[in-house]
Amino acid sequence: MSQAADPRAPVVLVVDDDAAIRTVVRWQLDDAGFRILEADDGASALRCIRDEHPTLVVLDLSLPRLGGLDVLRTVRSGQAGRSDTPIIVLSGRSGESDRIAGLDLGADDYLVKPFSPGELAARVRSVLRRSALDPSVEAVVAGALRIEPASRRVLLDGQEKELTPKEYDLLLFLATHPRHVFTRAQLVDQVWNSSSEWLGEATVTEHVHRLRLKLEADPSSPRLLRTVRGVGYQLVDQ
Repeated sequence: MSQAADPRAPVVLVVDDDAAIRTVVRWQLDDAGFRILEADDGASALRCIRDEHPTLVVLDLSLPRLGGLDVLRTVRSGQAGRSDTPIIVLSGRSGESDRIAGLDLGADDYLVKPFSPGELAARVRSVLRRSALDPSVEAVVAGALRIEPASRRVLLDGQEKELTPKEYDLLLFLATHPRHVFTRAQLVDQVWNSSSEWLGEATVTEHVHRLRLKLEADPSSPRLLRTVRGVGYQLVDQ
């Protein structure tokens, strides 16, 4: 671990099999005030996440022994400790399918190599701001829907619902802005921290469809997650 001035500074685990990449990232994030851990393969990364509990993970996809997507899937399943540890994918894979796969599995952001070290530091700060929980907020309630941010639990009429990480993020964002209408491009930007040019607005449509199947009594006639024709979506807190 690097020696940051403040021992309370967030700890970032950098996972990449390229030592040169790890060095560049370590120097940049160390200068930005973070403490740094390193791992050069997927299995070592999971051990570090279980044992050291980093504040955030910067994760390459092309790793030996265990691929980055498998690491991401394992973390989000809760098998490596906290399932909501923020993860930024840093990958040489620039294709839309790889980007969507990473974000759908629960990555908080996706940055393509070659990258600007300064931009990575900014992304780390942004993700940590978005993932920080206000301890005074016990629950977000919208009608029969209850969302508990500290545990990431979602209950509807008292029954717990199982959501993927991005389904949860999308639902929480809409629930904290009840009746506000968001375009698909705005949701891509706010929830996926990306642009519709990179990700595609169809991803939002698919996630809303999945949420309706899980939360609506009649998904074909939604009462909670409504479409505003020609604009986008809103959550109605009735």
